[in-house]
Amino acid sequence: MTPPLFIGVIGIDHNHIYGMIDGLTAAGATFSAFAVTPDTPQSTIDSFTATYPDVPQRTPAQIFEDDRIGLVLSAAINSERAAIAISAMRHGKDVLVDKPGCTTLEQLAAIRQTTAETSRRWTVCFSERLTVESVTLADQLIAQGRIGKVVQTVGLGPHRRNSHLRPAWFWDRARYGGILTDICAHQFDQFLHFTGSTEAHVVSAHIANVANSDRPGFQDFGEVLLEGNGGRGYARVDWLTPDGLPTWGDGRMTILGTHGYLELRKYIDIAGRPGQDHVFLADAKGVEHFEAAGAGKPFFGRLIRDVLDRTETAMPQAHAFLATQLALEAQQMAEQGASS
Repeated sequence: MTPPLFIGVIGIDHNHIYGMIDGLTAAGATFSAFAVTPDTPQSTIDSFTATYPDVPQRTPAQIFEDDRIGLVLSAAINSERAAIAISAMRHGKDVLVDKPGCTTLEQLAAIRQTTAETSRRWTVCFSERLTVESVTLADQLIAQGRIGKVVQTVGLGPHRRNSHLRPAWFWDRARYGGILTDICAHQFDQFLHFTGSTEAHVVSAHIANVANSDRPGFQDFGEVLLEGNGGRGYARVDWLTPDGLPTWGDGRMTILGTHGYLELRKYIDIAGRPGQDHVFLADAKGVEHFEAAGAGKPFFGRLIRDVLDRTETAMPQAHAFLATQLALEAQQMAEQGASS
């Protein structure tokens, strides 16, 4: 009989933690304890405990020292995730962190060193791929050869700012990491995934503040051009979603192949179809529309098996490192360009 996987949570500052927990427990893991970080508001703690009333709150040290826990999750403030992950790995636990996994190249170097020294796994939950069923369907269609060889991705990641709901750290460049480090992390992950690139570099990167003059240090627009050994990519992210759109962002991914292309309208089809997870395919036979609901989210079940079996099926460690490195290098390139 396979032993259960017990998970512990340290850091609940971003709502992505709910999807991470629910994905793992739906796949068979047991949520055993959680801990908060010093700056977590009481209102956030209250909402979390109302959602998981039977899960006890512990200190981070108690979770690190609990031998039953095999996987630690964290959606702490962006700049704090690296230290939590490193401590967890040094206590013999694998880690699943919300994106961005870290906010500086120095943090990434320390994480790399820790994984090498401990043989623990550091995985980043890129939710715009791993928790989206339209991506699962796209993977299946690509595997069937419907669009041929993938040659380019175009990823769009618009977000609604919701200023009145944001904590102070959201506006602090040092704590959230910059727009390309933060929300564009999703696009770097998807570019590598869909093109199959194992090597890549940033061709160009740009950031700007185009609509928030009252917050001069904030970045609300970013774009990146990428080249990998499996294809090319373009990404645009922003905090400019208008209030009239009935969802937080019209996230899209276009995947160009040698024989056709796919477009994923993940969260809304503004042409009028209800629901989300719409996939459009155009090839030599014509145009098809798919509703991807029910395609599944296999990442979480695979991650559980990886932790228990010491395999690497959910996300190669090299992929998590490279996607994060590209985001950090793009952020650095863009900020150097903006200041020159």
